[in-house]
Amino acid sequence: MALLHHHRRRLITGGLTSSSSSWLSRHISSSPTESFQQAIQQYKNNNNERNNNNNNNNNNNNNNNNNNSGRELYNRLSAIGKTGESVSRKLNEYIMEGNAISKDSLGQCIREFRKFRKFNHALHIMEWMQLRKINFSFADHAIYLDIIAKVKGIVPAEAYFDQLPQAAKNRSTYGTLLNCYCRELMTDKAIELFDKMDGLNFISNSLPYNNLMTLYLKLRQPEKALSLVDQMERKNIIPCYFTYILWMQCYAALNDIQGVERVWEDLSKSDVKDWALYTTLASIYVKAQLFDKAELILKKMQNELKPRQREAYHFLISLYAGTSNLGEVYQTWDSLKSILPGITNTSYLVMLQAIAKLQDIEGLTKLYSEWENNCSSFDIRAANIVIHAYLGKNMTNEAEVVLDNATKRCKGPFHKSREMFMGDSSWIPRPETVAAFLEYFEREKDVDGAERFCKILKTLNCLNAGYYYLLLKTYEAAGKVAPDMRKRLAEDGIEIHQELEELLQLVSPE
Repeated sequence: MALLHHHRRRLITGGLTSSSSSWLSRHISSSPTESFQQAIQQYKNNNNERNNNNNNNNNNNNNNNNNNSGRELYNRLSAIGKTGESVSRKLNEYIMEGNAISKDSLGQCIREFRKFRKFNHALHIMEWMQLRKINFSFADHAIYLDIIAKVKGIVPAEAYFDQLPQAAKNRSTYGTLLNCYCRELMTDKAIELFDKMDGLNFISNSLPYNNLMTLYLKLRQPEKALSLVDQMERKNIIPCYFTYILWMQCYAALNDIQGVERVWEDLSKSDVKDWALYTTLASIYVKAQLFDKAELILKKMQNELKPRQREAYHFLISLYAGTSNLGEVYQTWDSLKSILPGITNTSYLVMLQAIAKLQDIEGLTKLYSEWENNCSSFDIRAANIVIHAYLGKNMTNEAEVVLDNATKRCKGPFHKSREMFMGDSSWIPRPETVAAFLEYFEREKDVDGAERFCKILKTLNCLNAGYYYLLLKTYEAAGKVAPDMRKRLAEDGIEIHQELEELLQLVSPE
């Protein structure tokens, strides 16, 4: 849903609101017969054209300035998670610096935070807007309702809905509340609200039906979801592309491939076209191990739709991996790079996962090296994919090298990496790897993690004085004590050197 449906942009500056001036273009039309009148009219037309061009430029500049302002504000608010500051304080500081905050800019920030699932940030912005008495549109109320449900829970969301003015209780806010009930699997409330919406004539499209169908699929009740399709047909509600996706998934849940194909046949007669429909059918075929059919539908999608969305290629790569077609995986990867230059971390993750699944270790090593040398932001998930693949092939030394390099490039989290190594009973860790783990626990002040790791080292008969020293450094960083540490050192036959004694005096005083 889009925030803001105002004809004038409201600016919030130092706590005051003002309206920016809007330009009105005037079109002058006449048909003078005398040359003098024609000259005057031409002058007016030329002058008016210049004004219109200026106005268009001003409007474009305003839009660009607003977008830039929104991006700058979003970047500042995004950093809050690292600094620990509050959203409201940051917004107030931004104003005190002499900046103006438009409602459009706030809406842009809210959209971005919702996109990246930072719902707390979005909630605090809307709470700040309320304190500033900024008028909410009906769409704003629906967005706020959804965010409240995600952050605070369904009861506060219901309370917000109940206090809305009657005019704001429309199909948008009702639909949002229905979505909240379905997301929380609150079947009785969802059905009751759906029936109420039907009585108010608020159900005019497929969206409310999609919500209920999703609910029934989550509850593993596909038959009930299918009955909603029949109801839509009786009420002449036209299915959207997502309805068709849910419809196919219902038959797939019933292991009825013929039913899935009947839906596809019905879909082919409609005007609904979307790459997600093709990948849904292909994924159903892959799960049913009908690989030839899956590849036919993927080729049909590529030839008919020629998608330009990055996500479409991600699905293609994953699904071709599901059919064990390594050649098509690489061909799709090449198509992605040629059509959408500037490969993202997400694209690399999808491709690494695909070729790891197909156990192409040589290709995996080459692609990981390419990503590692070119990435601007190191993602531990990429390293974990390679580590898991190497360990599966008993390439322990190679896996440790990947992990060692990862600890130098990013701050983790490394718990998944650690667990993969610990799950290998034959693993004898290199000193560099042990040091990297224990130094990570120290940075994170994670005493429990360090202790679990040292327990593993002890079972491997490689827990020495140096590793105990790093364990004690973790205790020191966390401000915790270990009263029995001297006894443990004695039992393990660890010689206490000067540096270790200094730490023991802090962590385990006699």
